Amino acid sequence: MICRLCNSKNLSLFLDLGHHPPSDQFVKKERLNNEFAYYPLKVNICNNCKFHQLNYVVKKEILYDEEYPYESSQTKVGNQHFNNFANSVIKKYKLDKKDLVVDIGSNIGVLLNGFKKNKIQVLGIEPASNICKIAKKKGINTYCSFFNNNIVNKIITKFGKAKIVTATNVFAHIDDLQNFTKSICRLLDKKGAFIIEAPHFLNLIKKIEYDTIYHEHLSYITIKPLISFFSKFKLEIIDVEKKDIHGGSVRIHVAFKNQHTVNKNVKNIIKEEKNAKLDSKKVLENFSQEVKKNRLNLILLLTKLKLNNKTIVAVSAPAKGMTLLNYCKIDKTYLNFATEKSKLKQNTFAPGAHIPVTSDSKLLSQKIDYALLLAWNFSKEIINNNVKFMQNGGKFIIPIPKIKIIDKKNYKKVN
Repeated sequence: MICRLCNSKNLSLFLDLGHHPPSDQFVKKERLNNEFAYYPLKVNICNNCKFHQLNYVVKKEILYDEEYPYESSQTKVGNQHFNNFANSVIKKYKLDKKDLVVDIGSNIGVLLNGFKKNKIQVLGIEPASNICKIAKKKGINTYCSFFNNNIVNKIITKFGKAKIVTATNVFAHIDDLQNFTKSICRLLDKKGAFIIEAPHFLNLIKKIEYDTIYHEHLSYITIKPLISFFSKFKLEIIDVEKKDIHGGSVRIHVAFKNQHTVNKNVKNIIKEEKNAKLDSKKVLENFSQEVKKNRLNLILLLTKLKLNNKTIVAVSAPAKGMTLLNYCKIDKTYLNFATEKSKLKQNTFAPGAHIPVTSDSKLLSQKIDYALLLAWNFSKEIINNNVKFMQNGGKFIIPIPKIKIIDKKNYKKVN
């Protein structure tokens, strides 16, 4: 393979999670004996530009098919995050009703809805046909397509250029970043901004967030490699904001050179990344060892609980949780079922692990001793919503960054 940013062939493997099915391909009952293929899940570092990335690409048509089950922001925290995102962008770039905001990978339109409420023109680009239908029902104008030059031509012809283009947890999903960025340059107004949001590799390393690694996430974002990459397109990073969402993310503002003042945050975060030595062989090897330790400790805990006849389930079934289940070899031997809020995932089976996925109401329908919280990045909200589970004697297991058990004795409600 070659590096997605600099085209170097000089890459080194630092994490091998084995072979996994795509994390969002939940299995219907009739396909349990004929499941989707498994693919390598391995992470490399480019020794030239120091960008971290998967070394195997699953075809996008496989990942984002007509049964794609992910609906963005099924939590209050997530919805509030995107609403704040829209409001801050409107204020920062002084948007008004004549401006166009295009969101690539717009899903059901949660981010765009924040702009629409403020009378800003919006357009979503979403490849999954089932998700497009949901977005349109919600009143979000959406093109059902992958982002490419043909779509750019269609947008420019009908709407003109975009003042803002967003790619929230999408830029890291793109294999051909060169042509993707060329298309962004064609679509973007000269004084506009391209805004990326993605999990920050710095947090992934520090907090052992290995479940953030799955086939949709081809790239693991740090700022310095992107500086050189965007420069090739006469673009520059003008601001970087840290966000708590998804275990720690960065919101990166990119614009044509010399059109906006560059915020000092950019240099500050590059310095922070440098101090963390994210390109160091020692740091990456230590991360790999900590991932293995987490797996061993989690399996040990669950095994002890099962030997003591404890009933364990999973709460939530996010894509990241599927990485954890399959890497740790956690299946129906350990977990009776997984609860999930999204109806698109209910009445299916977790990919690989084949744990049945059911409604989140089932958590309180029977006596359950422990609940493994797979969406640990939303643990506060999920636990606050399930206080009754703990009052009934249930305990939550949070697997990452460090395994801990939450019960009614050590629980503190977060308002």
